Amino acid sequence: MSTKLDATSARERVRAFVAAHRDVTDRVGFLRARFDAGLAWVHFPEGLGGLGASRDLQEVVDAEFAGTPQPDLGKQGVGLGMAAPTILACGTDAQRRRFLRPLWTGEEIWCQLFSEPGAGSDLAAVATRAVRDGNEWVVDGQKVWTSGAHHARWGILIARTDPDVPKHAGMTYFVCDMAAPGVEVRPLRQITGEAEFNEVFLSSVRLADDLRVGGVGEGWRVAQTTLMNERVAIGGEPVEPGGGPIGPVLETWRTRPDLRTHDLHRRLLALWVDAEATRLAAARFREQLAAGLPGPEGSAAKLAFSTLNQRLSGLDVELNREAGLRYDDWTFRRSDDVDMFGRDAGYRYLRAKGNSIEGGTSEILRTVIAERVLGLPPEPRTDKNVPWKGLPR
Repeated sequence: MSTKLDATSARERVRAFVAAHRDVTDRVGFLRARFDAGLAWVHFPEGLGGLGASRDLQEVVDAEFAGTPQPDLGKQGVGLGMAAPTILACGTDAQRRRFLRPLWTGEEIWCQLFSEPGAGSDLAAVATRAVRDGNEWVVDGQKVWTSGAHHARWGILIARTDPDVPKHAGMTYFVCDMAAPGVEVRPLRQITGEAEFNEVFLSSVRLADDLRVGGVGEGWRVAQTTLMNERVAIGGEPVEPGGGPIGPVLETWRTRPDLRTHDLHRRLLALWVDAEATRLAAARFREQLAAGLPGPEGSAAKLAFSTLNQRLSGLDVELNREAGLRYDDWTFRRSDDVDMFGRDAGYRYLRAKGNSIEGGTSEILRTVIAERVLGLPPEPRTDKNVPWKGLPR
């Protein structure tokens, strides 16, 4: 049952909380208290970080908490944007109570164990196997492009549990203990020089059955909840006018009038219009979310973000001229977090190249939009009813 909470009472509740915790300087302690007060995700149930209120009040609450200790989105993005809504929607009561609070506070970091060397765009082709052994599952396989796995305590994992049925029907969804014996994380060096991504090898990893999310064979259904929320997290986050990927470009334009040209001005104005259209479309999409679960429209938000950020980062390099071609540090290093907009223009340009791959490739998202949003005829699929073990690989 929803708490009778409107924007005014939400603001009053947050202000009273902030006043009562003004002297709390410990970030984790503040976030624990915020979760316990139901002010983490206000639309989540009471006792699970929320108040059972309307989802559209989240932006009101977040605005009131500006200037207070916040979750580390660079490290906690997978947990907050993907694991939490999936566990809420598909997990057991015990899983919700166990995982949501430390996920919110950042005491436990999460990663996503979906993509594989042979199952990226075609995620249903995953080959990582999970075989039941009593009350445990033994997992063997390889995952790739796993952001933040080197920090993670838990991972959301899909694995094949039945090779004798079509590929979409034979998968099961798990929470993987990243500290379990048999889990090996190796860095993947990116074009930026850092290793934000990883490949993860799973060798006879034992997971208790109570780490299974959803029923056996329901992995594809549960994974769709994760993927839809992932695309919202990447492309549908609220930003102010002039914020997000266009922000650094505007800052350079305002502070360096000597770099301006007529052609750059024309292109910047066109990208401003696109950025505003994308921002307002995302705002409309978030209003739709208030009435239910995210749908395929999130694919459009993520696609628009990817295209826009790549075009803006390219303009940013051109605007900065020689300075835009410089790069601060090619040293191979482990990344502390995911930062798409930080550092200099050269970093932003290189990092943006990953936007059209992560969270669903742009090609796949266009197919999703065509089929599930526009209602166009689906592409022919010859493997739809073929058992996974009979597919060529």
